[in-house]
Amino acid sequence: MAIVPIPFRGTTLEYGTLGRPLVILLHDWYGRLAGMEHYGIPLAQRGFHVLIPDLYDGWAATDDADAAVLLARLNPTVAMNMIEEFVRSGRTNGAPRVGLVGFSVGGWLALLLAQSGILDAVVAYDAVLNEREVGVLPCPVQLHFAGENGSDPELFVARLLDDGTTLERFDYFRAARSFASRSVSASTAESDALAFARTTSFLEKYLVD
Repeated sequence: MAIVPIPFRGTTLEYGTLGRPLVILLHDWYGRLAGMEHYGIPLAQRGFHVLIPDLYDGWAATDDADAAVLLARLNPTVAMNMIEEFVRSGRTNGAPRVGLVGFSVGGWLALLLAQSGILDAVVAYDAVLNEREVGVLPCPVQLHFAGENGSDPELFVARLLDDGTTLERFDYFRAARSFASRSVSASTAESDALAFARTTSFLEKYLVD
């Protein structure tokens, strides 16, 4: 296994039409593998403007050990600033609403940014905020959790409910972590397709007029 370069290194993939509701996809700890494109293109076909930034500056991992190396190099402040700039630019260019969809570390960043109040919806896969990452999430939140090696969500979910956050939560007991970011093609597992359908419905509900 290895750390490998990705296509279009260091760039942001873009699908759909500028000025439509903006969805920013944030990859998991492996990096921006091909599954992210397979997730983003169908979203664009449903009328969203989709951006998929590269948080690892052109690299991705093929196993957990190498993913941990890349994750250790990530500067969360730099990543958050980059994502926030995409949000602000999207609104400047006519996006009526903006949402984030993030997987593992991408989900964590999405939840952190949602605390700032600049988002209209956030979807996080296998991600929670810990007790030190305090703050209210003022926008609607959808959470997806894998049953195998996923996050322990209970304290975070209870906190959101106590805060009165608009929340949807789904558990996939036979799915492995990062399951949904691999692909949403016809050959994917049932849980992948179900999670994508739920995410799409949520984004349409809160981002589309």
